[in-house]
Amino acid sequence: MYVKTENNEIVEYPYTLEKFRADNPTISFPAEISNDTLANYGVYPVGYQGAPDYDPATQKLVKSSQPSLISGSWVLTKSIEAKTAEQITSDTATEASQMRGLRNQRLAQTDWCALVDVTMSAEMTAYRQALRDLPGQEGFPYTVSWPEKPA
Repeated sequence: MYVKTENNEIVEYPYTLEKFRADNPTISFPAEISNDTLANYGVYPVGYQGAPDYDPATQKLVKSSQPSLISGSWVLTKSIEAKTAEQITSDTATEASQMRGLRNQRLAQTDWCALVDVTMSAEMTAYRQALRDLPGQEGFPYTVSWPEKPA
């Protein structure tokens, strides 16, 4: 993805190499156009800024729709916004449902241990109980310490 600029001001974003070629029909460019050549025309690649630390339980990442010029490079930035009470409730319920689904898959993988003709080891009993206890962990559903499955 690229940005077309004039005097460090955005003229067009997103901008593609196909659009660049169409905007310059009288110039023959090589198949691979270098960033230096593009820069001569005010066209620059757009990178992505790393995500800042945030609390997904109460905050959300918001990606910018337009790139910013930061330290000589055009990047899409990310900022943090507080979630509304409704968003927190909805997102927590969704995350809890997903974590319970993962927990249920792990329980199902060991259901054979609970058959009448199988003697379940103490380690497997403890593992299955730890899986059942996951929703009671501090920080659930955003911070989960998964128990280790016995051999």
